Amino acid sequence: MAGTGQAREGAESTAGAGRTRLVAGPGLLLVWLYGVMSVGAVSRSVYQILTDFGSAPLAHTLSAVAAVVYAFITYTLVRGGEAARRAALVCCGAELAGVLVVGTWTLADPSAFPDSTVWSAYGMGYLFIPVLLPVTGMVWLRRSRSAGA
Repeated sequence: MAGTGQAREGAESTAGAGRTRLVAGPGLLLVWLYGVMSVGAVSRSVYQILTDFGSAPLAHTLSAVAAVVYAFITYTLVRGGEAARRAALVCCGAELAGVLVVGTWTLADPSAFPDSTVWSAYGMGYLFIPVLLPVTGMVWLRRSRSAGA
């Protein structure tokens, strides 16, 4: 029995040896923050869509989009590997673009958003984490690439 457990541990470490580890050091904090943001955005969007979708469909849909983006980035960071790292990098870039577009739009035309989104005013309701997180994520993902190379 003891030999079976050791063989399994050896196989797992060999299988993961070629995979870029993204959950080490600052990556662990990123996974935690993206996980928290996923739960917050999913909860917010589900509640808003179920109870008040008609009052601000654009805002509620954008909150749901933010939730999907956060969940996907969390998954890719945990999964690790070069393909996941590249996917997370692209997704962080798209997230940053979304935060900047929606943040600017909510400030320029507040009447377009009768209710706020996760990305409204650059994430002010979330302590600006939505604008800081993708930048931090992109920096970490680029460094993890150079560390793995």
